[in-house]
Amino acid sequence: MSTAQLVGVAVAAAAAAYAGPALAAVGPARRRLLPALSGVGDRHHVALTFDDGPHPEATPEVLRLLDIAGVRATFFLLGRMAEEHPGVARAIVDAGHEIGLHGYEHRLLLKRRVAATLGDLARGCASITAITGQTPRWWRPPYGVASTAALLGARRLGLTPVLWTCWGRDWTPSATPESVFRTVRRGLRGGGTILLHDSDHAATPLSWENAVGALPAILTYCQARGFEVGPLAEHGIH
Repeated sequence: MSTAQLVGVAVAAAAAAYAGPALAAVGPARRRLLPALSGVGDRHHVALTFDDGPHPEATPEVLRLLDIAGVRATFFLLGRMAEEHPGVARAIVDAGHEIGLHGYEHRLLLKRRVAATLGDLARGCASITAITGQTPRWWRPPYGVASTAALLGARRLGLTPVLWTCWGRDWTPSATPESVFRTVRRGLRGGGTILLHDSDHAATPLSWENAVGALPAILTYCQARGFEVGPLAEHGIH
């Protein structure tokens, strides 16, 4: 099989893994077959990630808690949100955290045309780089669902797609800090990637308070289990 054919098979497999939100959400098969895409890394490490920011209230609270704990994380930013709150976006980098791309807009990519998809990724990456001074290395599609065009576009921009192994469901109307912590704890294993949100941009209003409320307990739990918590750059994804 030629190199071009191998690339085609890999892209097709990745696209199949993005078949729907439910698969992206739970994805035991995805974690087993595509561990790097799922965010599986060093078994002694846990990657902590936040989506949908920057947010003028939520992000500073998350940064404050992470500073107290001496922990760094990866923030998947939306280009539009970074343009609306450039000072908050820069504060993330100034605090030593890692930046990832979530897109320019928070839209389901399966419903977008190829040109619009590629434009969204390029515009988001350029905007975030210009504002923060840090070029994103990682990309996470909105809702964890990507099209083949999006995967190819990410490759062209030098972005590595990565999802998550567990989440807190912190965006839902019924979420509480306690439920977020329990949900993360139930799905967390060494080498896992946690998904939380430092914004309510695409969620229930003020839902970010659930993530903020759960964060100290999540960090304490990781410490008690002997997991080092940090950004994806330190997660050992291959």
